[in-house]
Amino acid sequence: MDESIRINKYLSESGVCSRREADRLIEAGKITVNGVTATCGMRVVPGDDVKVEGRSVNNDTTPVVLLYNKPLGVVCSTAEKDNIVDYINYRERIYPVGRLDKNSTGLIFLTNQGDIMDALLRAANYHEKEYHVVVNKNIDKELIEGMRRGVPILDTVTRPCKVNVINNREFNIVLTQGLNRQIRRMCDYYDYRVTKLNRIRIMDYTIGTLKQGDYIEFSEKQIANLRKKLGI
Repeated sequence: MDESIRINKYLSESGVCSRREADRLIEAGKITVNGVTATCGMRVVPGDDVKVEGRSVNNDTTPVVLLYNKPLGVVCSTAEKDNIVDYINYRERIYPVGRLDKNSTGLIFLTNQGDIMDALLRAANYHEKEYHVVVNKNIDKELIEGMRRGVPILDTVTRPCKVNVINNREFNIVLTQGLNRQIRRMCDYYDYRVTKLNRIRIMDYTIGTLKQGDYIEFSEKQIANLRKKLGI
């Protein structure tokens, strides 16, 4: 019987990172199997020595979930230098769930649990993410109504969004998908430039008084509650 599985699935089930992040790390040459640099689609079997950035994968790692308020200028991709993981310098290896671009701030989960990563990233789950947005000129009706209906970007049309106007140049928007630089592209479609973008809520987890550069470390009970919310 073939006990082999794809390496990205192995890393996800081991709680190392999501499959998507595993593929990025493989492409960056940061994963080895029995001393050989891994390739996309590679399969592993029990007993293989799998290492991520020189560290052996341990299937018995203690579950970790952090909710972090990312400052401006921090990069989320772990394939780049001076990234979010290096910035936090947590005692155990963790990975960001999705991305906030370098010029955006706000909430992002980090974890060593692959199933939590995959559930949070799965667009079909329609998890809400709310952002506070500031643009470079006065907001008009076309922008707001267009975002509420859906905007044609990246060869698709965005899902309808909830939008709450705060003043002439600020609004809050709720997304249920995570296209690349989605809000910036949506605004650009209507000839607006985003000057400030801050994620203030993920599901029912809000930024509250959490300062930039700080994080909340979930307890075992809080992790179990998150899993329940995610249906895993």
